[in-house]
Amino acid sequence: MRKINIALIGTGFLGSRHLKTLHQLRRKANITAICDHHPNNAKALLRQYRVPFVHNYRELLGKVDAVSICTPTVSHAEIAQFFLGHGVHTFVEKPISFTLEEADLLIDLAKKNNLKLQVGHVERFNAAFVAIEPLVQEPLFIECHRLNLFPNRSLDIGVVMDLMIHDIDIILGLVKSLPTDVQGVGINVLTDKEDIANARLSFANGCVCNITASRISPEVTRKIRIFTKNAYISLDYAKQEAHMYTKDERGIHKKGLPIEKQEPLKKELEHFLDCVRDDQQPIVSGVEGKEALKLALDITQKIWEHRKSVLTS
Repeated sequence: MRKINIALIGTGFLGSRHLKTLHQLRRKANITAICDHHPNNAKALLRQYRVPFVHNYRELLGKVDAVSICTPTVSHAEIAQFFLGHGVHTFVEKPISFTLEEADLLIDLAKKNNLKLQVGHVERFNAAFVAIEPLVQEPLFIECHRLNLFPNRSLDIGVVMDLMIHDIDIILGLVKSLPTDVQGVGINVLTDKEDIANARLSFANGCVCNITASRISPEVTRKIRIFTKNAYISLDYAKQEAHMYTKDERGIHKKGLPIEKQEPLKKELEHFLDCVRDDQQPIVSGVEGKEALKLALDITQKIWEHRKSVLTS
């Protein structure tokens, strides 16, 4: 099996998790180097994994088949553009970029140069979601709750782009329709961006979705509830558990779905490596990443328009 020479760019919270996971996948991946503008951030990782370090990502050119980008959102497009423009397959953490124009540029570069561009929407690889996805037929109503402790990271973006975008991506993948109405409300509490947000989405096929996200919750919750004509599915991402409720003339019946728990990030990065090696299309390509970004930006705009109207009324 050909190993993919891959480098990690960004050694913060997500970067360190990526490095640990890539090390576990060393049967498929050769970690060429790790890169960070701030060498002190990488010291512990260098001692633990004994991999080369570079200060500037441009130094990696000619040494890698692929890169994993785990830097702050504002730098995603610049770094990904460099590698896609020089023939390197690229994994970039969500959101794909800061603007839609940047996302379009990355998608075009990947297509032009026949490269894999995968965006890190990790819940697609959660074993519980993989189990329920084939069972969801024409959803009518979807409710999502994603609550987290204050992260002290990713504060360059609000909670919609940081957390809610996971559920946005899942919803777009399940509903397979375009939103006809987008509503959003939220407030900032500890930052100058929204820290709590709620969105209500209506789709052309009649599905309605209600999404709540918070990054100042005292506890962690990651759940989705899906209602279809003949069934109700409840999923807990954190526990990787799912239940399906069906009805007949005798009443409502609950069934736990068989799920083999796995590490979602490991499945996600393994998928990327396989796509590079076997010339497959990523499940979450730049196109899906852009669609999630577009809706996240729409919701964010609605939140701040509503906030402004309240403050000025």
